[in-house]
Amino acid sequence: MRLKGYDYSQAGAYFITICCQYRLHRFGNIEDCEMILNEFGQIAFDEWGKLPERFANMELDIFVVMPNHFHGIIVLNNLVGAGLAPTPNNDTMRNNVPTQNNDITGDIRAGVNPAPTENKNATGTIGDIVGAYKSLVANASLDIYKSKDETMGKLWQRNYYDISFAMKNLF
Repeated sequence: MRLKGYDYSQAGAYFITICCQYRLHRFGNIEDCEMILNEFGQIAFDEWGKLPERFANMELDIFVVMPNHFHGIIVLNNLVGAGLAPTPNNDTMRNNVPTQNNDITGDIRAGVNPAPTENKNATGTIGDIVGAYKSLVANASLDIYKSKDETMGKLWQRNYYDISFAMKNLF
């Protein structure tokens, strides 16, 4: 799922896809070619928009919540004037394209590090940001399930998919 040897803390734009466990439709439905968010989809939408409040080194670009997955673009900015790391060449990228993993029996966790809540100027890698997002959405969704005396199960599939672009390739 990750590009081997790639530094996911470097400046660049990252196209992220995060899937629900078992591809369950947790966030709503598509009606007349329009995504209709349910209460869990609204949480996914709202928490994504709040991420720049938690991580000073990121900006959000376009994103969409789908019934059983999420797509979004995260732009990491360099802080303290750090230079750009070189982007892997096309052969490296082509040989490391992630493939779908249909194994649904593994340990599914949002991430090892808890979502930063106190330091609004925290910086993070793509993994830190995605882990925080998954944790925030899962915890808020779990609160709703608990209030209804229902069991949620695992919300997210393990890890995430990404495509990264160095900043110099954006302009």
